[in-house]
Amino acid sequence: MKTPLNHPMRVLAALLLLAAALSGCAGLPALDGRAPSQYIAATGDTRLGAAMAPLGAMHPGLSGLYSLANGHDAFAARAMLADAAERTLDVQYYIWRNDTTGILMLNALRAAAARGVRVRLLLDDNNTKGLDPMLAALDADPNIEVRLFNPFVMREQRALGFLTAFSRLNRRMHNKSFTADNAATIIGGRNIGDEYFGVEGGTLFVDLDVLAVGPVVDAVSRDFDRYWNSRSAYPVGLLVAPAAGGAQRLAAKGEAARDYLDAVRASPFAAQLAGRSLPFEWARATLVSDHPDKVLGTEAPETRVTYQLRQLLGEPASTVDLVSAYFVPGKTWADNFAAMAARGVDVRILTNSLEATDVAAVHAGYARWRKPLLEAGVTLYELHRGVDGGPDAAKKGRLGSSRSSLHAKTFSVDGQRVFIGSFNFDPRSAKLNTEMGFVIESPAMAERMARLLREQAPMRAYRVRLAPDGALYWTERVGDTDIRYDTEPGTAFWQRAAVSILSLLPIDWLL
Repeated sequence: MKTPLNHPMRVLAALLLLAAALSGCAGLPALDGRAPSQYIAATGDTRLGAAMAPLGAMHPGLSGLYSLANGHDAFAARAMLADAAERTLDVQYYIWRNDTTGILMLNALRAAAARGVRVRLLLDDNNTKGLDPMLAALDADPNIEVRLFNPFVMREQRALGFLTAFSRLNRRMHNKSFTADNAATIIGGRNIGDEYFGVEGGTLFVDLDVLAVGPVVDAVSRDFDRYWNSRSAYPVGLLVAPAAGGAQRLAAKGEAARDYLDAVRASPFAAQLAGRSLPFEWARATLVSDHPDKVLGTEAPETRVTYQLRQLLGEPASTVDLVSAYFVPGKTWADNFAAMAARGVDVRILTNSLEATDVAAVHAGYARWRKPLLEAGVTLYELHRGVDGGPDAAKKGRLGSSRSSLHAKTFSVDGQRVFIGSFNFDPRSAKLNTEMGFVIESPAMAERMARLLREQAPMRAYRVRLAPDGALYWTERVGDTDIRYDTEPGTAFWQRAAVSILSLLPIDWLL
């Protein structure tokens, strides 16, 4: 007779045996026939290159930067760069959704290729399930090449892939960049999908990108080549069989986006970009980026983004203003922030509240460090669920039209330097995933960020506080009144209980 444990244990054993068998006969393909390629540097005679050259000549050694906080603007910038490109598009993302804006952007790449533009699309393979037919259809175009970074061999049963190659597949390429004609680029926190670009319905992410022109663009292009030609970038044709219907699915889904496109075209930003009147801020900008071998665990420590940031930013002397969607400081960073506060540095941090986060396990990893940080004198804010950051956010009130969540990753130091990119203050960004971003020497940008936390955070976020008896409580500013909550606002008992249990588990290294 079987005991109650027999059946699940046998199922697990069978799964492990199946995974081992599948991995034994279906390893990663050889890259012997993969052709390397390099970015096209000489694009000064393109429309984008010619438009940016006079501006660059007026600001030698500096890069032109424009922050993209609005989702519609962020989509318009990418769409218009794709439309303006004449020679090359190099596109690199962690997530590319099979939704309205995801299909619109794939069609924008396809339209560019039809004009003769060389398109290189590099996607992390962790979130491409369901896209294989469309990626194969794109790759069939002679002007488009698609590569998958750190791919799954088993295309459908990906959980089995984790069973057989967890140490590799747990490391992902989190980079995001969109570069046209080596003349303009967009980097930041956004992936490609409706939640990042202000499409109504579902969760909307409060996020931040930066559009850049000038010398920093060449650094992004060179970094793209480093990933494109790395040991982890596999041509999609080595993993995905040609599939019928991919091109038709692209065309059909693109037809459903007219309302969104009308809203994007109506934005003042689109008119400014089209009229070449965008008010760029000119400053020194430096690209920081992990080595692609980080996903193989073979990178040198000095190539990590964390090391590069320490070298560029130095030791904060007066202020640190940090915005991070997934903030899991761990003992090292908790101690660092506490030491800064002890030296008199004003440390202010904005992250997601439990009601706003899209990853409860990450909130559990953060929650255990709230009390030590507050005891050290760090100021903590947690974003309300209802601040959507869209063009009509102020008119909609705190609850907005959709559930909202912070996704931006940015911080400023001493009112002088700003980081904008993909790096979260969590162990995953520091040790497992590859990341990228700009360090920008701009007091004006740093001041805007400080003002955001000083003036806007109290209206858009809960402030976490420490009672005399050591208990946590939250305050929300409504008009001239502070409302106090003694439990995490906007949450149910079961949510708080689940986070409490998760916070006891040794899973920080996974977060």
